[in-house]
Amino acid sequence: MNFELILEVLLSLIAVFMAIVLHEVAHGYTAARLGDTTARDRGRLTLNPLAHVDPVGTILVPVVLAVFRFLFGWYVPLFGWAKPVPINPGRFRNPLRGMLYVALAGPATNLILAVGTAMIGRLILLAVPSTILFGHVGFLGNLVQWVFYFLSAFVIYNLILAAFNIIPIPPLDGSRVLMYFLPPNGRRVLLRLEPYGFLILIVILYLGALQPIFAGVEGFWRLLLGTRWLLSVFT
Repeated sequence: MNFELILEVLLSLIAVFMAIVLHEVAHGYTAARLGDTTARDRGRLTLNPLAHVDPVGTILVPVVLAVFRFLFGWYVPLFGWAKPVPINPGRFRNPLRGMLYVALAGPATNLILAVGTAMIGRLILLAVPSTILFGHVGFLGNLVQWVFYFLSAFVIYNLILAAFNIIPIPPLDGSRVLMYFLPPNGRRVLLRLEPYGFLILIVILYLGALQPIFAGVEGFWRLLLGTRWLLSVFT
């Protein structure tokens, strides 16, 4: 049994779960700041992952992708989603603007977490001797490697969530942002599309139309981590 692959999958799953939960909490926290305490009242304004678990999006999809990686060696990025936090736009002073801010809060939080984690990681790297960082020998060398693997996974999955959710297709956050800028007729069209949103996304993914976005995310990820970090973990 490949212990390194098992550890890689487990750390990736933890990174995905953390990014998803923080994304949802950001939505609820922003809504609370704008006057809607629905998420807080229902116990969803918490970092406890159990409060946000969606059986399919938080467990089934990431685990199935992880199994494919483990059994068949397919390197597919883990992905998933949590139960959306309950939002009542009627409690906002300006419902349309309130939903704009709530929608932006999730991707913005993921982007801030990605950049912040990368910057902190690079600062820590400055204090790690190259003999430990690239040696991968002994407990300390292995520990450093896996810590930075986890941090790199946390960075990439936050970037993926931020980029994916800002796509303007319902029910993704980008559709709420687009809704704010559309005229009334455009909003009605977008609302009619919402029941078919996931089907539209599946078709777009199948056609490879999102590949440029994911390629851009990978390029930004590599830029954030830098050559020394990437070489220390992935060589």
